[in-house]
Amino acid sequence: MVVIMFHDRDDVPDRRTGAWENRTGPDNVAGMTKLRDELWSSIEDVYAKILDHPFLGGLTDGTLPREAFRYYVIQDSHYLNDYARALAVCAAKAPTNADTAMFCAHAGGAIAVEQELHAGFLADFGISAEEAAATPVSPTTRAYTSYLLTVCYGGSFAEALGAVLPCYWIYARVGEALLEKSSPDPLYQRWIGTYGGAEFQEIVAAVLELTDRIGADLSTAERDRMREHFVTTSRYEWMFWDAAWRREAWPV
Repeated sequence: MVVIMFHDRDDVPDRRTGAWENRTGPDNVAGMTKLRDELWSSIEDVYAKILDHPFLGGLTDGTLPREAFRYYVIQDSHYLNDYARALAVCAAKAPTNADTAMFCAHAGGAIAVEQELHAGFLADFGISAEEAAATPVSPTTRAYTSYLLTVCYGGSFAEALGAVLPCYWIYARVGEALLEKSSPDPLYQRWIGTYGGAEFQEIVAAVLELTDRIGADLSTAERDRMREHFVTTSRYEWMFWDAAWRREAWPV
C-alpha cells in the first residue's frame, strides 16, 4: 500500500468510529453529519465480518497457514498494480492541484510497495518477481480490480473516491485493531506493523479529510452513488481475504 509522510497534524483519531476528526475544522459544526460518518455507517456490518474472518484471526494468533499468506501476498501484488492505476485516475479527476499531487504520490507509493513485496514477503517464500507475475490473477482479484477501474474511469471523482477509499480505510482500521493484539509470528507481525503504524494512519487521515471536504457539495444522488461504490468495494475487501483463506482458483 501507500507509504509516504505527511505534515504534522492537529487532529486525533476517534477510537469509537476509527475516523480521524479535525476538532477545529468547519465540518465539525453541530448537527452536521460528515460524509465519512455516513459512509462508515453503511459498512459497519461488513467491517465486523472482516474482523471476525479466520484469515485475520490466524494472523494474530500465528495459526494462519503459510500457503494462505503466500496466496494473499501474490494476489496483493496483482491488486496493487491496478490499484495504482485507479489512484492515478483519481489524481487526474481530483478537484485541486494539492489533491492531484496527493493521489499521484499515493499511486507511486502503491507501485513502490508492490516492488517491495517482491523484495520482502515474496522473498521470504522464495518466490521471484517473475514467478509472482506469472501466477494467475484469482477470480476475486480480477472482479475487484475490474470493478475498481470501471468506476474510476467511468464515474465522477466522488464515485472514484468512494471506490478506492475502502482499501485505505479498512486496512488502517484492521491494522490498528491487529496491532493491539500483535502476533507471535514475526512475518505476520511485520505485515500488521505496516498498516497499524502511525505513518499509514496519517495517509488515510488525509484522504478522509478530502472525503469530508467534497461531501458538502455533493447532491443526494451523488452521495448515494458514492456510497454504493464504497459498500461494494468494502465487500470485495472481505472477499479478498476470504479468497486467500480458501486459496480460491478458477473452477474451469
